[in-house]
Formats: sequence, structure tokens, C-alpha cells
Amino acid sequence: MEEKPLSSSSSSSLVDQIIVPGDVILDLSSMTNQTLKLGPGLRQDGDAISVMKAGRLRFSKPNKYWVESSEKRYVPCVEDTILGIVVDCKPDNFLVDIKGPMLAFLPVLAFEGGTRRNIPKFEIGTLLYLRVVKANSNMNPELSCTDASGKASEFGPLKEGYMFESTTGLSRMLLSSPTCPVLEALGKKLSFEIAVGLNGRVWVNASAPETVILVANAIMNAETLSWAQQRIMVDKLMKRIQ
Repeated sequence: MEEKPLSSSSSSSLVDQIIVPGDVILDLSSMTNQTLKLGPGLRQDGDAISVMKAGRLRFSKPNKYWVESSEKRYVPCVEDTILGIVVDCKPDNFLVDIKGPMLAFLPVLAFEGGTRRNIPKFEIGTLLYLRVVKANSNMNPELSCTDASGKASEFGPLKEGYMFESTTGLSRMLLSSPTCPVLEALGKKLSFEIAVGLNGRVWVNASAPETVILVANAIMNAETLSWAQQRIMVDKLMKRIQ
């Protein structure tokens, strides 16, 4: 059973529903002692949380709301995990393409244990798994290769494999909880690695090239399918290679 947010009844009823610019999803004047996190597509106007772009209202515990929509251009948001491509190297930072309106910068010290003596060396075109730490519409986003505690965790360069681009909506579906059916079904039958960026990029790696191709095709086909249709599609793909 899906858990709904503990907030006003109006916002609860709108979660997972289609909303459009101008809709008000929350009235802060009726709420006390609650802190909210607003993701893409929402803004605060006085006591009202209003919608800036059409899409589906999403909620995650304990207190984050955002608008999920399928777009090719990515709008950076703090704490997003993304896939970026190094396009230039400067003395103090790397310039990274994140599919956004501006290039992002990755400080050379934004790595676990980063010092001037152990600055990483990345070639142009290196694919990185990153975290957004600063995002402002008037400034280039800032990235990091560590989690909030300063640990490398899963962040860093992604070697070998195959990267393809998708809509931001497909990326969010792949990262949803519970696991979306296409990944669940593929994971039961195949061995592969995957990294999904909220900026509409997906990286897949496996020991066999045909596995990479099958997984990538299944993911790209899944966006417009229902959960039941995703499982059927994976079954059909698996029968073709058996």
C-alpha cells in the first residue's frame, strides 16, 4: 500500500495526479511546524505552493514534492544524482555537460580525500556519476563526486559500458520505488550493471555486448508501457535470444 504525505488533504489528493501551471497544491497558512522540500516544477508564492510546469505531482518521504514530466532538457536540482560528460579541464575544476541549460562545474577537490596532490585526471568525454550540490537559475550548477558525508560511495567515472539518452520522465521511472517492472524482470534473468541519471541519461554495462543491447532496448521501449506490458515485453525479448 502506497504511503501518502502527512500534510493537507488537498495535496494528498493531488499526489500522482496530473497538474498544470497555476495550480496551488499547498496552502502553507494551514500548516504548522512542517518543513517542505520543493523539487522541479514547484515554487513558493507567499503562503501558496504553486505549479510552474505541467506533469504529475510526486511525493517522497518525509517531505519532498516535485512535478514529474518527460522532458529532454534537464533542469538541475540540489541532491539530484546525474550522469555528466567532461567537456573541458581547468586548473580548479572540470566543466561538465549535464544536458542542462548551462555547463556545470566539478571542483578538482570535490572527491573523497581530495587534495591538490591527488587531483584526478579525466580525459575529455569521460562519463561521470555525480551529485548536484548547488543549483541556481543564474549560475552554473556545482557538482560533487561524493555523497553528503564526503564519501565516494558509487560516484565517479563509469568505465566501458554503453550510455544512452532518455527523457527525464523515463529516468525517474527507472529510479522509482518499488523497482519498476522492466528492471525487476531484466534483473531476474540477466546479469548487468546500470546507473541512471535524473538528467535523462542511462549507463548499462555487462560482460556480453548482446546483453547490453537487450537491456538498453528494453528500457527505451518501457516508457510508454504499463507495468504489466513491461513484463510481457521483457519476456518476449528473452524468448528471442534463447
